[in-house]
Amino acid sequence: MPGVGDILAVASGKGGVGKSTIAANIAVALARNGLNVGLLDADIYGPSQSHMMGVSGMKPELSGKRLMPVIAHDVKCMTMGFIMSPNTPAIWRGPMASGALQQMLSDTKWGNLDILLVDMPPGTGDIQLTISQRVPLSGAVIVTTPQDISLLDARKAIEMFTKVEVPTLGIVENMSSHVCNNCGYEEAIFGSHGGESIALEYGTKVLAQLPLSLSIRKQSDEGVPIVISDPDCPASKALHLAAERLTRSLSSLVSSGPEIDIIDD
Repeated sequence: MPGVGDILAVASGKGGVGKSTIAANIAVALARNGLNVGLLDADIYGPSQSHMMGVSGMKPELSGKRLMPVIAHDVKCMTMGFIMSPNTPAIWRGPMASGALQQMLSDTKWGNLDILLVDMPPGTGDIQLTISQRVPLSGAVIVTTPQDISLLDARKAIEMFTKVEVPTLGIVENMSSHVCNNCGYEEAIFGSHGGESIALEYGTKVLAQLPLSLSIRKQSDEGVPIVISDPDCPASKALHLAAERLTRSLSSLVSSGPEIDIIDD
């Protein structure tokens, strides 16, 4: 993809863990760090990024035969939510959905990007394999909750990326704990240390641990990512830390490339 630097998959293996919320906030955090960032919503059946980024109802403009991404919060966005009515389901078989995704990737005029984040759909099916095998992914970020049932599917996502030789750059543990607004008591509702255990198991790192927060949900519904609406809250600081650690991981991938010995004649 000419002009596009690193392409990163944000995956979970299952739905309901806040993957799209994490993808949107990390994209905005990276953009606020001065990078040119794109966000592709690869969930053909349930696109949500147009809503989360506050650009529902907008339509991408055409430049020749290519689509111009919609810019939201300094991030270039593309999603099926721009093309289809919000109440119209995509009743497509796997190959049709994969074809639509490839067309959306190749027919979007991304311009120059430092990073393109791909918000993956849940599972390990046709669309996930299409992206993993046909898109030059630099790495993957796995989103999970500490709950054992979530970790089972997170492992499947990591194993899928391993089979196609895509490194897992880190784990984002969402809903790590809940802090009571009235008394300040912190409780690990979904268990504890789940992200740390899976990171240790697969030789990767925990990029961030996020609390179960009403404000994150509320701001996502309103189309203003929490890193913008409340930049000083613990969740925003954790998301900015995840973005910084992700950038460092990408830099280390480049610096750890094969050494070339120059032999003077």
